[in-house]
Amino acid sequence: MSNQPLGAVIVGTGFGVLTHLRALRGAGIEAKALVGRNPEKTRDRATKVGIEHGLTSLTEALALPGVDLVTIATPPHTHCKIALEAIAAGKHVLCEKPFARSAEEGKQMLDAAEAAGIVHMLGTEFRFSTGQALATRSVREGLIGEARLVNFTMNVPVLADPSGEVPAWWSMGQEGGGWLGAYASHVIDQLRATLGEFAGVSASLPLVSDRDWTAEDSYIIHFRMKSGTEGVLQSTAGAWGMPVVCSKFYGNKGTLSIEGDNVTVANAQGIKTLDVPDDLVNDAPSPPPAEFMSTTYDHLHAAGFDLAPYTKLCGIMRDRIQGKQASSDPAPGTFADGYEGQKVLDAIRLSAAERRWVDID
Repeated sequence: MSNQPLGAVIVGTGFGVLTHLRALRGAGIEAKALVGRNPEKTRDRATKVGIEHGLTSLTEALALPGVDLVTIATPPHTHCKIALEAIAAGKHVLCEKPFARSAEEGKQMLDAAEAAGIVHMLGTEFRFSTGQALATRSVREGLIGEARLVNFTMNVPVLADPSGEVPAWWSMGQEGGGWLGAYASHVIDQLRATLGEFAGVSASLPLVSDRDWTAEDSYIIHFRMKSGTEGVLQSTAGAWGMPVVCSKFYGNKGTLSIEGDNVTVANAQGIKTLDVPDDLVNDAPSPPPAEFMSTTYDHLHAAGFDLAPYTKLCGIMRDRIQGKQASSDPAPGTFADGYEGQKVLDAIRLSAAERRWVDID
């Protein structure tokens, strides 16, 4: 067990700077280097946020003294190569979602991480958001009895304006882009953490906005869990209008609803707002530096809601690397969760392409 501060390499100058860096520092981990594709942009951002090395070579960054872990905040089609290099160098790895371009790539990453014996984590930080963590705990504890139906709907106009700028990979289905990977991957992880594994899906992946994309900006997914729970996930980011959000678990003894950090349960006795346990309370949202907020993608993170839960995730990773007792409720996502979630994403895409129900092995 060591109490020495850990050192990290951050790969990715967008979300890596907006959230990874701040969460790592909040957990007491020092950022040794920032790695990006554009030399000028990478050096400029590294200087502005106080990171000594702004590099375009991961190999060079991994050779720096005091580097214990690597965080990956790059497009999903790049994750496998970066993760495998970091693992081969003996570094612990935190990788963003969507985990990979395919389940096949995800399996390579998981196998390599387990063979190397490193600590591996997945960037599903919203497991630690107050509302989601409380809902997951409550459903698993049987507060609504047997969960039989789920309805998750979110319509937000963040991609409705075709001129709104997002990363290029978002437009390309073959590179893991689209609203499915960007947002549904979080919901899929939430359902897996709450209800177990998916059994099968039937899905459509439409493009609603007037964009020239090969990826979707919307999804409709009918799913069945191995537990028998069924439900519908529906979302569009490509349509104008007021936001619509509905997150509900229907059980044989009650209905649980999530509204931000508030969780309510309705049953024969009425409707009750659940008390939040001390261990699920988070710090207030903290927006990223305004100077880094320029594109539509950047502004998806403008409120800073992800920082507090991401800091908790980084704290658990720190403790596991240092051999300390780490919190397990909520349990952090790992590469195993990334692989299982990627199987669900692959099945959804196959279902949409072939217009049929797809069982998930």
